[in-house]
Amino acid sequence: MINQIAAGEVIERPASVVKELIENAIDADALRIDIVTAAGGKNLIRIIDDGKGMSVQDLELAVERHCTSKLSLDLMNIQTLGFRGEALPSIGSVAKLTITTRHKSSDCAWRIVVDGGKLSKPQPAALTKGTVIEVSNLFSNVPARLKFLKSDRAETNAITQVFKRVALAFPDIRFSISGADRSSLTYFPSDSMGRISQILGPEFENNALEIDAVREGFHLTGFAGLPTFNRGNGQHQFFFVNGRPVHDKSLFGAVRGAYSDFLPRDRHGVLVLFLDCDPSQVDVNVHPAKSDVRFRDAGLIRGLIVGSLRQAISAAGFRSSSEGGRNMMAAFRPETNRPQTNPWQAELSPYYPLNGANGDSSIGSTNFSHEQFSQSHGFAENPTASTDGFAPSGQITKTFQGDETTENGWYEQHPLGAARTQIHENYIIAQTPDGLMIIDQHAAHERIVYEKLKAGMDHGVASQILLIPDVVDLAEDDTERLLEQSAELEKFGLVIEKFGPGAVVVRETPAMLGKIDAKSLVTDLVDELAEWDNNKSLMEKLEHVAATMACHGSVRSGRILKGEEMNALLRQMETTPNSGQCNHGRPTYIELKLKDIERLFGR
Repeated sequence: MINQIAAGEVIERPASVVKELIENAIDADALRIDIVTAAGGKNLIRIIDDGKGMSVQDLELAVERHCTSKLSLDLMNIQTLGFRGEALPSIGSVAKLTITTRHKSSDCAWRIVVDGGKLSKPQPAALTKGTVIEVSNLFSNVPARLKFLKSDRAETNAITQVFKRVALAFPDIRFSISGADRSSLTYFPSDSMGRISQILGPEFENNALEIDAVREGFHLTGFAGLPTFNRGNGQHQFFFVNGRPVHDKSLFGAVRGAYSDFLPRDRHGVLVLFLDCDPSQVDVNVHPAKSDVRFRDAGLIRGLIVGSLRQAISAAGFRSSSEGGRNMMAAFRPETNRPQTNPWQAELSPYYPLNGANGDSSIGSTNFSHEQFSQSHGFAENPTASTDGFAPSGQITKTFQGDETTENGWYEQHPLGAARTQIHENYIIAQTPDGLMIIDQHAAHERIVYEKLKAGMDHGVASQILLIPDVVDLAEDDTERLLEQSAELEKFGLVIEKFGPGAVVVRETPAMLGKIDAKSLVTDLVDELAEWDNNKSLMEKLEHVAATMACHGSVRSGRILKGEEMNALLRQMETTPNSGQCNHGRPTYIELKLKDIERLFGR
């Protein structure tokens, strides 16, 4: 009965059995681990490893509760995956457990059986080396637990997720999983990125940023996907602490905070992170499942994760996901070669669905005149350019003043190329030496304005006084909530005051936003404030304000731009951090290589 009670915490479902047994195999120095399942693990789970095995004396002790060979006298210096001595007796109390093992010093292998808590004597068996553990009829003697298990397919998927997490942590081990309830998977030994590509797909490598940061004895390594390479859930986020796969809320929260600048609430980054530290700095004995951990300095860990991820994303500049061009090329393929599902469907696409913005709005102080563009970027107008600001066929619109740099040299300094035209009053087409760029003008300018607002938070954003202040009617609680943040809003150049019960008056707006709809901006800010978590830091709240204001102040879809304005937008993208995606996680541009375009025409 004691073992059955313990099993309620340790063995929640078949995936828990797989996790515990794989960890035992890794602790036994196995280099090859094979897994077989049936009926989602309910009928059969078999784990085969080539580890060092156990002697007959250790085998008898291994199935006794709280017996383990992995602990010293210090619980704060745990360096193995398993250490509680609960897994095997817990499994044996709710299933039929058969263990066959051979230690290298033994003349033969030994087998022991535990069936529903009843232990048999060890018997000689045949096995060359390692250990084979077979679990059958899981929860057969605990029908209430069996009743609460999900379908075979759901349990199979849960086992696969556990299998992938452990395989990511140990790329030098060969893993395989098979069975009548699944398709077979085999992961051969590889380096870290090779194993990650095997599990997350080759596209991740093309859209990943390397993470390597050290702070006060904590070493964070791994790979994080670009913000535009995102997914609809957090199942593609993997964390490992000292090699242990963990599923800790504090770590997920830190990642959400790092990506909050780039992704909406319902999109999630893709990443694999490894945190290594002194075992005394982390407590892994929080729960019997060992998936939660506690750090002595949780704030330090959060700062390390948020800081390193944001630094890597900023260092990527205007780099955007390569998925966009791939999906576009897939859309051009004949129907017979096209995927059965829509490649732009929200659940499959790594992009947040595009919300088109309507209406006309000035770019404000970032409105680019012909003279400002030439002076600020060091360009002289090409005398052969046409009057609409675009170059004749085969020429670029601008060249360096007094510089003999060739056209290719110009492209090297301006990787987003030269603007050629605007289509559908929203998309800029730019030419590069080896292809073309399609830029979403609203998304791109939104990021530029957002970064300028953030940069101005320390010293304040210049404001412009409205000739006729705007009065905005709101609910009483919304009014109070907005006025509580008036000091923070003023840092962005938005000055509001109370105007009777249930109303505010907008007296000043950020100068860089130009002419905006103040009422619409205030209404959206109120909605943001209503959803804010009170536990969020002031900086996170200010970033939400900046993101909302940037959306209202950026050039709108439907606005026709001149050639100078388009080129100036491209140049600003090249010098603006994180300009590869807007602050909603959408890509600001898609690149098509010339070789792919030529392939469409059979060239």
